[in-house]
Amino acid sequence: MAAKEITLRVTIDLFSGRPNPVIDFSGKRAEELLERLKPSTPIARELLGTPPIPTLGYRGMVIEQPGGPMKGLPGSFRLLGGVAVTPAGGQHIADPELEEFICGSAPKGVAVERLREEIQRYRELEAFWNRFPWDKRAPEPVYPCPCSPSYEPAWWNVAARQPYNNCYNYATNYRTDTFAQPGKAAGAQYGALNCTEVRQGAIADALLDSPQADNVCPEVGHLVALVIAPNWDFHWYRKGRDGLWSHKPGATPVTNVDNSGQVIHDPRTADRGPYTDFCTFMLVKHGHIKIA
Repeated sequence: MAAKEITLRVTIDLFSGRPNPVIDFSGKRAEELLERLKPSTPIARELLGTPPIPTLGYRGMVIEQPGGPMKGLPGSFRLLGGVAVTPAGGQHIADPELEEFICGSAPKGVAVERLREEIQRYRELEAFWNRFPWDKRAPEPVYPCPCSPSYEPAWWNVAARQPYNNCYNYATNYRTDTFAQPGKAAGAQYGALNCTEVRQGAIADALLDSPQADNVCPEVGHLVALVIAPNWDFHWYRKGRDGLWSHKPGATPVTNVDNSGQVIHDPRTADRGPYTDFCTFMLVKHGHIKIA
């Protein structure tokens, strides 16, 4: 009886709005990856911080073994900074540069050099974040927005919703479980990753372009903000009932802090990582929009 072929699936946790890139390895390529993934030194859970930090940009690679776990590794785990991370803890792997190696197999549409820059940026950011209790920061009281959604991350950060809803779902407060794309529901999905195209897609979904909003709470509905990593990805924030902003970076948890761990008073001045272009404020009128 022939031996079962080894397969590995690698999801690069990179985007906030777009679906993440997925690479399938099989046969000799999968065997080579497993050799490089061999566990070496264990790491206690308390020394790992809280990966993946819900930040904008690269957040590691999720590696799955559809045929069952081999080489002492679990069936699914996250590779981040040369460490295989599981709920129980982590293991340094045989090849600490494996993430850069996998970059060379990134699918079409992912700029390899930019991805490598993102990996390096995350390593620098992780060292910074692990010095601060990012998930324990108390929001500062500001002028409230009575018509806006409350900041309730626990509702979104559960297995049934978190992986399937992105920044656009969260900003519009509209669960679809589809990683919603601006304009898709109206048959007018954006054609390029720039402010004009993504904004037009959102307008097709019945969001109201409100560049003059200037971070002021609307009388009806709630305020959202669009930012762009040029030719790479889009991201959305929403202004909450407490007058502060929060967001959901891709499939990761909802958070109310930026890439520097600071409470977000204004997305125009927040640390947005690679999302350098602030596009516009927009208004979501509850019950009027449709996204998919």
